[in-house]
Amino acid sequence: MSVPGSRQPSPLPPASLRGAVDLSAFKARATAAPPQHTARPAGAGTPGETPAATAPEAGPGAATVPVEVDEANFPELVQLSSQAPVVVALWAQYSPESQRVRDELGADVAAYGGRLAYATADIEAFPQLAQALGVQAVPTVIAFLKGQPIPLFQGAAAPAQTRQLFDELLRVAEANGVTGTVDGAPAPPPSEPPLPPLHQEAFDALERGDLGAADAALTKALAENPADHEAKAALAQVHLMVRTQGLGQEEADRAREAAAQSPDELDPQLVVADLDAAGGHVEDAFARLVGFIGRNFGPEREAARVRLLELFEVVGPTDPRVSSARQQLARALF
Repeated sequence: MSVPGSRQPSPLPPASLRGAVDLSAFKARATAAPPQHTARPAGAGTPGETPAATAPEAGPGAATVPVEVDEANFPELVQLSSQAPVVVALWAQYSPESQRVRDELGADVAAYGGRLAYATADIEAFPQLAQALGVQAVPTVIAFLKGQPIPLFQGAAAPAQTRQLFDELLRVAEANGVTGTVDGAPAPPPSEPPLPPLHQEAFDALERGDLGAADAALTKALAENPADHEAKAALAQVHLMVRTQGLGQEEADRAREAAAQSPDELDPQLVVADLDAAGGHVEDAFARLVGFIGRNFGPEREAARVRLLELFEVVGPTDPRVSSARQQLARALF
């Protein structure tokens, strides 16, 4: 990128692919980060609230810290289930088996990296919940998804069965648009669809700085599919990098001086327009070529028009600066 306030372009290292010319853009797959919500851990509630039994602090393979459900925070739990499925283990003091399941389930939930929330409910302290859910024995494990209860299992379950149930729960959640996370855990990145083979070949070539191989792969991609807009844009960017590669300060200064002294000489105008575009001054590049087109006719005018259209591809057809320059070009031509 150019230094702020300066018109001198710095070299464009192909491997970094940064700045006005970002050749990795055609590989990017935009994904929106899901919202996050921090569940209130047991024992961290309002003053006077009875601390609940908690599992060890979450970590790799460790149990997650559960929320102990009561009448006050139950609406919050239901609301949370619109962001991520909430697994609720119902237990009782009189049932050691239910306490064991309650504690062990925390590690199973933690293995999902925040994609599941975990809560526990003492049916003796909150009998209304057990009655509303029709729970007749503990341990019973129920999930909430978008406010709706989903029975999972009653009694003890083998770890493999638990994972299978949780996997299915997450599939149902995803089908219903519930893909958030809890406890600040990052959502696992979505799998990225593979690039078409020639696009991947071009990207790999750019990563190792081989502009010739990238050009060849993208040219072949366009020959096979002339409507491949990503390949067309990437090829325009590669061409710009080839034209500006290795231009140092002396060459840039000479080009600018020649362009200033001979405003109607094509080659200096093309070089400086490339330098401006590569350095991020795309409006200056567009204005230079539009001005040349408005003053000239014949083959040189057409060459400037073709270069301008190629720079439009570099910047991107939806960029407002391109839309403005297209209007100016139309006025210059007609």
